[in-house]
Amino acid sequence: MPDHYFSPDPEAPRSIRTIRVPINGVEREMVTSTGVFSGDRLDVGTEVLLDAVPSPPETGELLDLGCGWGPIAATLATRSPDARVWAVDVNTRALSLVERNAELLSLSNITPATPELVPEGLRFATIWSNPPIRIGKPQLHALLETWIPRLAPGATAWLVVQKHLGADSLLRWLVERFEGFDVERADSKRTYRIFAVTAPD
Repeated sequence: MPDHYFSPDPEAPRSIRTIRVPINGVEREMVTSTGVFSGDRLDVGTEVLLDAVPSPPETGELLDLGCGWGPIAATLATRSPDARVWAVDVNTRALSLVERNAELLSLSNITPATPELVPEGLRFATIWSNPPIRIGKPQLHALLETWIPRLAPGATAWLVVQKHLGADSLLRWLVERFEGFDVERADSKRTYRIFAVTAPD
């Protein structure tokens, strides 16, 4: 696989930059870098997701799956200061940025982690994700099959997917794969679909 934002250790030279990002309605400064997803701006899909999802649970374990440099994790942590937010990514450069951004924003409830460092028995009160579609369909399916079953009973995963990158076919797969879950297209904005996958009670 070529070096990309989903590489564990990107080879691209590290170039740190500071950008302004709306976090829970307030413009804040965060750091980004080359070698991570959307390293020069807030990705449009992430922006659509953050505008569309309801308020997260106030407590419990919350998951930002494929966190990149951390705008979703920062939003979750700001909205739910009494919850613990797991910012999960395979990209170690991204995780170091999440740690720096948590410090910049004075957020002590974010835990950056590679997937294997998340305790196996943990169940999540919600999952928010702009999933890495470009890793390929088999890898994407494996990713979702790993994490969606880790929702707590009645909890919801919110996913944003661009229409032209296979959103509609992914929705069909989610419905077929997660029998017993409530799977729906919750919203559609610009060229993006927002999916809600809710675990059975």
